[in-house]
Amino acid sequence: MKIYWRHIPQANNSFAALAAACEVHGYDLEATDGPLPDITIYSINSINERIYRDEIVGADCITIVGGPHASACYREVAEYADYVVVGEGEYTLPALLSAIEEGRDPPPGVATAAGYTPARHTVLLDGYPPFSRIKGFVEITRGCPFSCGYCQTPRLFGRCMRHRSIDEIVRYASRYRDIRFVTPNAFAYGSDGVHLRLDKVERLLRSLKGRVYFGTFPGEVRPECISQQSVELVLDTCANTRLHFGAQSGSDRVLRHLHRGHTVEDVVRAFDLCREHGLVPVVDFILGLPFESDDDQRATLDLVKMVTRGGKAHIHYFMPLPGTPLQNARPRPLLPETKKVLGKLALDGRITGSWMDHEIRFFRRTSHL
Repeated sequence: MKIYWRHIPQANNSFAALAAACEVHGYDLEATDGPLPDITIYSINSINERIYRDEIVGADCITIVGGPHASACYREVAEYADYVVVGEGEYTLPALLSAIEEGRDPPPGVATAAGYTPARHTVLLDGYPPFSRIKGFVEITRGCPFSCGYCQTPRLFGRCMRHRSIDEIVRYASRYRDIRFVTPNAFAYGSDGVHLRLDKVERLLRSLKGRVYFGTFPGEVRPECISQQSVELVLDTCANTRLHFGAQSGSDRVLRHLHRGHTVEDVVRAFDLCREHGLVPVVDFILGLPFESDDDQRATLDLVKMVTRGGKAHIHYFMPLPGTPLQNARPRPLLPETKKVLGKLALDGRITGSWMDHEIRFFRRTSHL
């Protein structure tokens, strides 16, 4: 049985992780630029789903589709794909391949046009390698205890944080000279995500050999986790000269609506700590949130301008994602003054991202089948 992985740049890390998981069970995944028999696997998000939908419909092979969009909209995706892997794929995908090979019904965690039975397991990260012959970033933590209204992460992976052990992280990180991690919050390693265990973070960082980049893409941090201790730990053990964290809004009212779990003051404090210690703060913002008033948007714009005087800002325009509390919300238009200021900051090279085109935001991110 020949099994192919449809090459989609945004899913490269998923390819690395799932190829490794399938390899454990004796299945080899080969990359392809189009559907091929016997089986072709796709991992899609809510932007690129429209690009690959017709291809999947017309594929002359068995199609398996996963990723954040497929997991959130499995009923719709099951109308044009043969099988939909819902949520984590390390256990479910090899089990599905075995079922197809043996002519059995699909396992729990797989949706078809005939129906869906939820999975009864949670992936233990140490139970699967982060990558094998296909190299990818080392995923050190999965899950998030927060419930930000726009975010798919806790809906896909749960609100309980699961961590890969230090020994396993060191084992796979040793294959890189420049070491980067996948995590929803790098400083939350070893903790429940709310009560930090920086002693465990320190033990991890001091166990690694090579140039370690911690608290930068694809493993950013939260602003309230940036402290004197965490900053000094980065300076003492890591190679990065910047920290990347999310502010999302300059309005405490909006942050409460989002259930972000931090305040504007936390953002300002994190910014100041970075600057005081010579780290460049790179801060994410979302504009056009559905409950954002004119004054809220202006407050966010003021915070963006403050950040760009001593760091970098990365700007997104709100997009409602399926499976999130804000999935049915509509983006709020940007004020003319907002567009004008953002345009000038972009021309000056002080902000990145996109407040006009969602694809720029999504096409730089990874997804998980």
